[in-house]
Amino acid sequence: MDRAGLVCQEIVSPLTPLRVAVVTETYPPEINGVAMSTGRIVEGLAAAGHRVDLVRPRQGHEGGGILGGGDGVEEMLARGIPIPKYANLQLGLPAQKVLLRRWSLQRPDVVQVVTEGPLGWSALTAARKLKLPVISEFHTNFHRYTGHYGVGWLTKPIAAYLRKFHNRADLTLVPTRALCRELAAQGIPRVDVVSRGVDTALFDPARRSETLRRQWGLAPDDLAVMYVGRISPEKNLALLEKAFAAIHARQPRARLVLVGSGPAEAGLRARQPRAIFAGPQSGALLAEHYASGDLFLFPSLTETYGNVVAEALASGLPVVAYRDAAAHELVEHAVHGWLAEPGDESAFVAGAVTLAESPELRADQRLAGRGRVEGLAWRSIVERLVALQRQVILSAPISARR
Repeated sequence: MDRAGLVCQEIVSPLTPLRVAVVTETYPPEINGVAMSTGRIVEGLAAAGHRVDLVRPRQGHEGGGILGGGDGVEEMLARGIPIPKYANLQLGLPAQKVLLRRWSLQRPDVVQVVTEGPLGWSALTAARKLKLPVISEFHTNFHRYTGHYGVGWLTKPIAAYLRKFHNRADLTLVPTRALCRELAAQGIPRVDVVSRGVDTALFDPARRSETLRRQWGLAPDDLAVMYVGRISPEKNLALLEKAFAAIHARQPRARLVLVGSGPAEAGLRARQPRAIFAGPQSGALLAEHYASGDLFLFPSLTETYGNVVAEALASGLPVVAYRDAAAHELVEHAVHGWLAEPGDESAFVAGAVTLAESPELRADQRLAGRGRVEGLAWRSIVERLVALQRQVILSAPISARR
């Protein structure tokens, strides 16, 4: 915990259950990396005997109020509004007064603020007023997205807001060591790393389905090139198209398979009439789609992590990506896939073509990738998180910040 500037102490028994307030603006069944990771963390905390006070916007036709979220979890549903271009996601509205009243009656040991929207800011403010220890999480490089949506002028204001937001917390958690260093350089000094897990029982090469591949129009030896994620501008999908075009020029029977949806989907469908658009998938169906592919292309440079990289490796897919985020942490070049230096499109395309044309190399990397992520169990991730929560409870300055 040197980076966080916290003093590690063992005063309270590590066996004492905690009461953790988790505040998030996205949660399952919404399909995105933050929702999935937060759901796994909440499940893991409850399974370990901790009490979770989950605060999130209501989804779909849910009403307001308090819900029982399962053993060890109580949910408070806040108001929210749809995010432009992502109508299935909610931006949580401020709930400071409600949270002050709720946490005054039943104080959590620590408040975990997952997202940086209005709901998250109000939770930070309420926690500071009540002198509660607070941990924030940095999941999304919003300031990197601005150029992809034509609002580059917002980059500096968003970066300033994020810096102010996270510096109000006692500790900010990030999923990679590189991001830890990056935030420290940007003026957010109290940062530490909690990686993300992957369910290797769910994501497994054994789920490969020849029936699904036939539905995609593929023979057993044909190449399925996979992309899983949002179909949106910040994912750098022009490079995905460029890499697949180079593959297709050499292997005309190869098919591009995209799992997900998003605002750029209509344009991509028009440009790629032969591609398979599988739509959003989850659970066993998502795992079956991964395992039925042969090669995973991930051209994004806006990730804080990228859960899909770990899921692809667990499913036995060699990964072609930039040396960034989860790929930087998990993929060894030429062992688990192919890494290009950030922004080097030629190297990315060359890697995609090299692996597409070498079934023997893909077979070796298929086994190596699976082995690389077998130790990333969610239980271990939750244990690491709880250890940091205990340290913050014991040693974080809890004077109110406004």
